[in-house]
Amino acid sequence: MGFVTTKNLELYVEEGGKGLPVLYISGTGGDLRVKPGVLDGPLASGHHVIAYDQRGLGQSGKPDGPYTMEQYADDAASLLDALGHDTVDVIGVSFGGMVAQHLALRHPDRIRRLVLCCTSPGGSLPSYPFHELPEGIETVERLMKLMAVSDRRRDEAWQAANPDRVQKLVDYTLAGAVADHSTDEYKRAARLQLEARAEHDVENRLREINLPTLICAGRYDGIAPQENQAALCDGIRNARLNWYEGGHLFLIQDKQAWQDIAGFLC
Repeated sequence: MGFVTTKNLELYVEEGGKGLPVLYISGTGGDLRVKPGVLDGPLASGHHVIAYDQRGLGQSGKPDGPYTMEQYADDAASLLDALGHDTVDVIGVSFGGMVAQHLALRHPDRIRRLVLCCTSPGGSLPSYPFHELPEGIETVERLMKLMAVSDRRRDEAWQAANPDRVQKLVDYTLAGAVADHSTDEYKRAARLQLEARAEHDVENRLREINLPTLICAGRYDGIAPQENQAALCDGIRNARLNWYEGGHLFLIQDKQAWQDIAGFLC
């Protein structure tokens, strides 16, 4: 693990596990310092997992903006070049799934199999507009605002009836906080990522993606709604859709999800 210099910028990378190489592309605000992460989960037991902090996030480079979705896709391809991988499996989660869609359009020859988790095609079917949240919103305030969106079962009535579970979610979120996320430099780059995310739109290009594709989604996800998953499955050739008992965090909530993903990538 460490820093890798690509032709575009320096990226912080962690690798682990043995088996076929899998590039894991994380979601909005993804930071490998937040634990547990994908390398601590079941995927690394049977695959060689490559995870990295994306442009503007974590410990990776934070160049001046604006950032584009095309840049994020090219960053992933450049990382594969730097690591010496011609072809890998790709898992994109949430924002990472958006990046993975652009990677599949721009560099299809780099992908063997594609997994898209809790994501959206954009256009008329966007994910929740994180860029519209107030700048400088505090961690707990953001959690509370999004709790019922992330998992539609956790509405105000549920929160009122389950104060202990709400507090556990708050404690878990605070435990994963990283100190430099409060710095002006970090906030600047994180905002650039959100602005790039807001421009994501491959709705009318999905038919150009012709890769074995597994789409995974939580039944109660309000960030990447059900109709978005159906559109991805209908649009991408050679795609299938699996539903799981959970919201936007179904990968944590439903253990079957990682088992199915690992099986698909065999």
